[in-house]
Amino acid sequence: MSGPRLFRPITIGNLAMCNRIVIAPMCQYSAVNGCMTDWHLIHLGNLALSGAALLTIEATAVVPEGRISWADVGLWDDATEAAMARVLTSIRRHSDMPVAIQLAHAGRKASTDLPWLGNAQIAPDAENGWQTVAPSAEPFEAHENPPTALDRAGMDRIRDAFVAATRRADRLGIDAIQLHGAHGYLLHQFLSPLSNHRDDEYGGSLENRMRFPLEVFNAVREAFPAAKPVTMRVSGTDWVPGGWDSDQTIEFAKALEARGCSAIHVSSGGLDPRQQIPVGPGYQVPLARAVKQATSLPVIGVGLIAEPEHAEAIIAGGDADMIALARTILYDPRWPWHAAAALGARITVPNQYLRSQPRRYKDLFNPPS
Repeated sequence: MSGPRLFRPITIGNLAMCNRIVIAPMCQYSAVNGCMTDWHLIHLGNLALSGAALLTIEATAVVPEGRISWADVGLWDDATEAAMARVLTSIRRHSDMPVAIQLAHAGRKASTDLPWLGNAQIAPDAENGWQTVAPSAEPFEAHENPPTALDRAGMDRIRDAFVAATRRADRLGIDAIQLHGAHGYLLHQFLSPLSNHRDDEYGGSLENRMRFPLEVFNAVREAFPAAKPVTMRVSGTDWVPGGWDSDQTIEFAKALEARGCSAIHVSSGGLDPRQQIPVGPGYQVPLARAVKQATSLPVIGVGLIAEPEHAEAIIAGGDADMIALARTILYDPRWPWHAAAALGARITVPNQYLRSQPRRYKDLFNPPS
């Protein structure tokens, strides 16, 4: 097959996608009591016309106390499901882009204010605050209110909430589920020795620290139709000595692969404020490459990928199977169009936009099939 590899189709599980560009989940902090609003309709509807292969709904809490902030999206009851259904129904009238959802629980990093209001933790007894939970009773920042260490009953409730949200997602016609095991949120907190200091079968060894995230994965995989993909987002490293690292990520990826995981999205960091991250274009790509070389899982790379030529090099060089865009596609919601033009590919756009094709790019646009 000729042409740029970034625009070659790919199938993850049974989900066929037209190119290798994923819209990463991006929190909007614009929900009301967990319910999507008109902002989500505008935001997601815009991205659904971008020409990417997959649209991923932001981190969606499976219980109210699992939200990062009081304005996060949730999928835990009929009201949150109905609000999401309204948004999806409208988007699907005008876009056939597959839609995934990232299901999440923030753990000890929950109960925070909005980023543009400072992002600080809100105390349990303050307005918009609540008591957080975690594998161990240690806060993210030393000055914060400590989380409550989860007991077995609490872990069961969270696992079951992931399952319930999965079933709601299936009713909504969601095409794929991504479990959030990255960025210092609950499942990552179980994985990392920096945040998991348990002395039971869920702490200590790597096998023990992986146990609860794998229990959640198994339960979600069983609850979601076999034909639909379940994937996982991980932090490839904590960027802190003695923390979660690439070698442990590889072992976790192998365990996920053995349990039917369809793909893995490799990000990094977010667990410990001591992290020292060498930020730069593609700085997380080596973490994705390591997982790809050690497993047969399709791997999604992410991290300051902004130039089409860079994205093409990542795919063509075998570092990852797909690339995910977050801030890049917020800044430029037509990035896939511009990448296709730069790389000499064709891209499908809505009929309403066909006449916007610049004259210098002959035959850039395909009409919808």
